[in-house]
Amino acid sequence: MKRETDVIRILLVEDDEALGSLLLEELQDAGYRTKLASTAEKALSLALADTFDIIISDLRLPGADGLALLKNVRNRLPETAPDFLMITAFGSVEKAVECLKAGAEDFLTKPLDLEHFHLTLRRMLEKRAMRSTIQDLRRVQADQSSFHGMYGRSPQMLNLFRQIEQIAKADGPVLVHGESGTGKEFIARAIHNESSFSDGPFLVVNCAGIPESLLESEFFGHAAGSFTGAQGKREGIFAEAEGGTLFLDEIGDMPYALQAKVLRMLQDGKIRPVGSNQERQVHVRIVAATNHDLEKQVADGKFREDLFFRLETFALHAPPLREREDDIELLAALFLQQHALRLEKPVREISSAAMETLRRYPFPGNVRELHNAIERAVVFCAGREIQRKDLPSRIRKERTARGPVGSAGEVLMIDDHSLPSLLDIENRYIAHVLERVAGNKRKAAEILGIGRRTLYRRLTEMPTDAVNRHAATANL
Repeated sequence: MKRETDVIRILLVEDDEALGSLLLEELQDAGYRTKLASTAEKALSLALADTFDIIISDLRLPGADGLALLKNVRNRLPETAPDFLMITAFGSVEKAVECLKAGAEDFLTKPLDLEHFHLTLRRMLEKRAMRSTIQDLRRVQADQSSFHGMYGRSPQMLNLFRQIEQIAKADGPVLVHGESGTGKEFIARAIHNESSFSDGPFLVVNCAGIPESLLESEFFGHAAGSFTGAQGKREGIFAEAEGGTLFLDEIGDMPYALQAKVLRMLQDGKIRPVGSNQERQVHVRIVAATNHDLEKQVADGKFREDLFFRLETFALHAPPLREREDDIELLAALFLQQHALRLEKPVREISSAAMETLRRYPFPGNVRELHNAIERAVVFCAGREIQRKDLPSRIRKERTARGPVGSAGEVLMIDDHSLPSLLDIENRYIAHVLERVAGNKRKAAEILGIGRRTLYRRLTEMPTDAVNRHAATANL
């Protein structure tokens, strides 16, 4: 979301009064917050007392020159020094090169071309924003909210991280439940990285992506000549994963006949290639994942009960994004930084309206859908801040509101002579829902289709006693 610090602050250093006034007016008209100094000494004092993004300085100044100012600023502000744009007289190219070596980002020669001046300034700001994006991304990745490529501060994710650390210490199989897009493969990789198998390979197999006729050969290997087309010996996935972790994605789609052989491997650690009489011992950690209800599949006779119980030695739940609203802003900011860096765009923030839209959306596609939505928004964003219009249309669409119905089924009546604002109607309905659930904010948030944080924020933004007043005055 946009902060006051996002306004670009520029320090202009120019002793020529006419040129200084012209550039000051140009910069302020372009929306930059600009201060003007006529000497290097005054500019240094301002730079130390305030925060600036860019210093634009003439090289020739009374007293200390622009090069001295550049060196002083960099020495006094080694971590937070503004970028430097030097203005030199025509023919002072050698001096300008010296400025570049001292740390200036660019230089312009007089007489100034104002169009080129603004273009250079925009390029400098884009480079500065990119550097800041890289720093922000590194900070987020080093933050405690990061765990083996997964990000979250919500209680659900912090609990998941703790469970992964505990489960990783064992050798038994793990079953990860979760909807599509919740990051089940990330969970499997985290288990692998935290386990004693981390020095071995991590292999991923989509059980729904291999033709049924080839599944047994793919998993267990085959001897040469064991079937038509088997010209040579094949090791198989289990053998290739020796000493590491095998992630079986979409295990609910594994053919029933193959499930018995996988169960045997889990029980005694042995595999037998197709067409071979020799068994081989393998030491592999199995992590399986599914978005199906395996218990229902067991009841329907589509999944072996004994394999289900063996896999569920350790079970983990990948929470959907709608259950972890606290993480939406964190993830959106992270994805923004990643895509802005990759696409080389100076997008830095998400507007309040866009963020509120993201919070209200249920994200049936979970984290993957949010990732794709932010990528789309970064591509279409024309400035430094993602607007609501930049989001995909399905996310922008207002969901059909539940009609505020009273105990007798009557709909909220609106007096045509004093039409309320949309905000007032929303406040009345929030009050109504709270009244119907006896003040239970968790239930109210579920009914309203918003997160509890959003509900609390709406309540704090209401006028004093508004909840009681709306509840009393709404014709419900």
